[in-house]
Amino acid sequence: MMDRRRILWGVLGAAVVASTGACASGQGRPTNRVQRGGFSDIAFADWTDAEPEYVLYPGDEIDVALPTATELNRSLRVGPDGRIALPLIGQAMAADRTLAELEYTLSEAYASQLVRPVVEITLKQAGPIQVWVAGEVRTPGVIAMTGDTDAYQAIVQAGDFLATARPQEVALIRRGPGGVRMMRVIDLRPRRGEVVALRRGDILYVPRSTLGELANFFTQIRNALPIGFNYSINGQYQSF
Repeated sequence: MMDRRRILWGVLGAAVVASTGACASGQGRPTNRVQRGGFSDIAFADWTDAEPEYVLYPGDEIDVALPTATELNRSLRVGPDGRIALPLIGQAMAADRTLAELEYTLSEAYASQLVRPVVEITLKQAGPIQVWVAGEVRTPGVIAMTGDTDAYQAIVQAGDFLATARPQEVALIRRGPGGVRMMRVIDLRPRRGEVVALRRGDILYVPRSTLGELANFFTQIRNALPIGFNYSINGQYQSF
């Protein structure tokens, strides 16, 4: 079972690493460190339930409008590699950027082509909403959210807890405002645990013994984190 889980995450890592792109935004620095369970070497920002500004993901559909050059207007889907292709300027990285950031990037790119390179971006339709479940569950991997989903429902979709799991000490890792990585510990014991709504791109990690395992987990899969999880590791911003 352990070998199968490692293989699954290895395949996921290879697929995601091949599709992710670097981004200079979201360079928030973590402000505290989790000290329990030998886990002090990975920094996390203070938890907040505030909604971060929306960033684009692969699969999102957007309208790109140039009011001064309407012949260049396009409706596009962000590709699996996070990029879009536009006339005159070619490919541009869209994933992990806010709409305002992408507008600025494209305006700069069109500056050498147009007298008034004004670009307006509108989110037409958000792509698939996915979360990641790892650790002591039967089928770890990507879970597609077809509607509102809480953390325990995601665990059930991942085949439920293994007998070796610690459901009372599940790590929820989330992108926070400014792109910083946040973590909170949640109790997901059936009929006793918390009801925690998930957001797009959340990671649930179910440990076998203590959260100290999470440090090793991050060491193994941090290069496989999806677009939207370009976080600081040990206080240093990493582009995956």
